[in-house]
Amino acid sequence: MGRPRKLPDPERDPAQYPRLHVQTFLDVYATERGASPRTIDAYRRDVIDCARFLRAQGVERIEDVRPAHLREYLYSLKDADPERGIAPRENSTVRRRLSALRSWFRTLVAEGLVTVDPTERLDAPQRWRSLPDVLTVDEVTRLLSAPSLDERLAFRDRAMLELAYGAGLRVSEWIGLQQKDVLLEDGLVRVFGKGSKERLVPIGRSAIGAVAVYLRELRPVLERGQGKGLLFLNGQGRPLTRMGAWKILQKYVALAGIEKHVSPHTLRHSFATHLLEGGADLRAVQEMLGHADIATTQIYTHVDREYLRSVHKQYHPRG
Repeated sequence: MGRPRKLPDPERDPAQYPRLHVQTFLDVYATERGASPRTIDAYRRDVIDCARFLRAQGVERIEDVRPAHLREYLYSLKDADPERGIAPRENSTVRRRLSALRSWFRTLVAEGLVTVDPTERLDAPQRWRSLPDVLTVDEVTRLLSAPSLDERLAFRDRAMLELAYGAGLRVSEWIGLQQKDVLLEDGLVRVFGKGSKERLVPIGRSAIGAVAVYLRELRPVLERGQGKGLLFLNGQGRPLTRMGAWKILQKYVALAGIEKHVSPHTLRHSFATHLLEGGADLRAVQEMLGHADIATTQIYTHVDREYLRSVHKQYHPRG
C-alpha cells in the first residue's frame, strides 16, 4: 500500500479570507507585476500565514488591520514554541515576511480596497532592539539584599538599587535624581526623563525605607558642598557617574551569584516585566516608564510568552 495522501489544509486556501482580499492580491501580483510562480507561491504562504494570525486575533476585515496587529505578528515569528516544535525564525525570514506584507497592502491600496497602508510604520528586524535579560523575582531579591550594611556605602547602594528597580528608572534618571524629587511621605518619586518630560512614579515600602535610612545615616556625611542637591553621591561627595553606577551594580550582581549579563537597564526591564506578569495594565506601565508611544512599551516589556500561554490556558474558556 502506498502512503496515504495528506489532505489539504483548508486554512491554507486564499479563498478562506475573502474580506482580507488574499486571493485578489495574489491575482493582481501575478498578472500585473509579472512575478514568477516561485515568488507568488512564497507570498501566498507568507500572506496566508499572517491572515491566519489575524483571524486568531479576531480581525476578519482588511480595513480593521492596524500596525500593532502586524507588529505583533512579526514578533510572534521570533518566539520559540517547544511544545509545537517551532524554533524562532531568523531575521532574514522575518524580513521576507515583512516584504510580503508590504506588497500585499501596497497592492490593495493601489486597487482601492483599503485606504491606509499599516505596513508603512513597521520596522525591519535589523532595527529591532535586542532586549536585556530579565531577572527573576528571586534574583532581584538576592541582588537587593546583597549590600551588607556593615559597609559604609552600603546604605547608599541599597537605596539606589531599590529605587532603580522599584521605579523602573533609566540610569541617567537615577543618578540625576535630586533629594527634593523623592517624596517619601507620598510614596512618589518625581522623574525627569527624555526631553526633560516630568512624571511621577510610585515607589513601594522597601524603596521608601531604604532611601529614608540612606538620607538619615549617610547622605549628610557624604555632602561636602559639591553634591548639587543630588540624591546619590560617590565616596568623595561628588555626583555619581554612569560608570560609577555600573560598577556598583556589577559588584552586587557578583555578590548575589547572578550569572546573567546585568546592566542598569536590566533593572528597568525587569520592573516592567514583573508588573505585566502580575497583571498590571499596559497603559499604567507606559506611564511609569515614561514612554510617549505605547508601541515602545509593548516591545520593551517583553513578557515571557510561556507565561502568557499559561494565563490563556488557565483563564480562557477554550484554552
